[in-house]
Amino acid sequence: MEEKVIIYTDGACSGNPGPGGWGAILMYKENKKEISGGKKETTNNIMEITAVIEALKCLKTKCEVQVYSDSAYTVNAFNQGWIYNWIKNGWKSSNKEPVKNKELWQELYDLTKKHKVEFIKVKGHADNEFNNRCDEMAREAIKNVK
Repeated sequence: MEEKVIIYTDGACSGNPGPGGWGAILMYKENKKEISGGKKETTNNIMEITAVIEALKCLKTKCEVQVYSDSAYTVNAFNQGWIYNWIKNGWKSSNKEPVKNKELWQELYDLTKKHKVEFIKVKGHADNEFNNRCDEMAREAIKNVK
C-alpha cells in the first residue's frame, strides 16, 4: 500500500517576468519538510509548476499524494484534462499554439505517473496556514536570488 503524502506548494514572482521563487511543504505522518528555491528571470506560472515538480522529486517511493496549490493553471491542467489533450495534440494548445512551459509540464507529467497524485485547489492568500507558509518561503527565495 502506498504511503500518503500531503504537499502544499506556491510560486511567486517580483514582476512577471522577473525574479521568482517557490516554496513547498511535504507532510508525511508526523514529519514535515520545507523546501524552496528561486530563479533570476522567470514567471509566476513557471514558479508554480516548479514548486510541484521539486516537491514530487523528494519522494523516494511510490506514494499517494494530495497536492494543494492556489495555482488554477497547475491544478486545472490535470483536473480539467488540459495536459492529456496537449499530449494527444503533440503539445499544442486548443488554439494550435505550442504549449508554454512544455518542458516543465512534461517533467511534471512524468512525475505524476510515478505516484497516485490528486490536485486540490486552495484559495490563495486566505486562511490556509500551509499555503501562506509556502507563499512566505517563495517570497523569501526571491530575496535570495542573485
